[in-house]
Amino acid sequence: MWIDIGVNLTSKAFDRDREAVLARAREAGVARLVVTGTSARESERAAALARAHPGVLWSTAGVHPHHASEWTAATARHLAALAARPEVVALGECGLDYHRNYSPPEAQRIAFEAQLELAAELGLPVFLHQRDALEDFTRLLDRWRDRLVDAVAHCFTDDAEALARLLDLDLHIGITGWICDERRGTHLCALMERIPEGRLMLETDAPYLLPRDLPDPPKDRRNEPAFLPQVAARVAACRGVSLEVLARETTATAERFFRLPVVHEARS
Repeated sequence: MWIDIGVNLTSKAFDRDREAVLARAREAGVARLVVTGTSARESERAAALARAHPGVLWSTAGVHPHHASEWTAATARHLAALAARPEVVALGECGLDYHRNYSPPEAQRIAFEAQLELAAELGLPVFLHQRDALEDFTRLLDRWRDRLVDAVAHCFTDDAEALARLLDLDLHIGITGWICDERRGTHLCALMERIPEGRLMLETDAPYLLPRDLPDPPKDRRNEPAFLPQVAARVAACRGVSLEVLARETTATAERFFRLPVVHEARS
């Protein structure tokens, strides 16, 4: 059984069939999911979804760097209130994204550090985003790392040097369908063995990053949690382990990281 640690289930892409998406995930063995919060509003919606599906969904609460310009003291209070709910298991998605700069870099740095401070105060792990901002990202994270209970670099797509730096900061690593992309993700395969057991987790980042090696991809190109086993198959092959071993290891890691109830799969 798999845990998808990052799915944008509040996206309007799922408005027409959200319950069917969850049913397909269950059928595919994706038993539990963490719904990503990307703004104050979306974090509220993510928490509401998680509350409506106890034991299946949990959520994060945070402000994505794209929305960093919206950060205020009231936002911090809102996230703190959300974080008090049992279904909210991490702060984020937060971090830096200099690839598009939808918010100015300075605003991104302010919102990122404020969320690291909040996570430290609340004793929650952080769900991190970084793109084209490794220097500032690691500098700010290093300032707070010893006060954070845990942190995961969501949707890692970078190179070996970046991976080493993130692991040196004691980060967990989230791998998505980017590894299934023959145009831009092939370099990730050689890095999979460098991620220690207990630090690797899997995610779809749905509805984005549809695995390009799906044998029968949907016509609308929408990714969904039911496709997580496709990501897992590629990761397992790159690590040289069976799917059963990878499922056991990544599930246990996600349970520890997000403080989820430990579920022992029934055996025949």
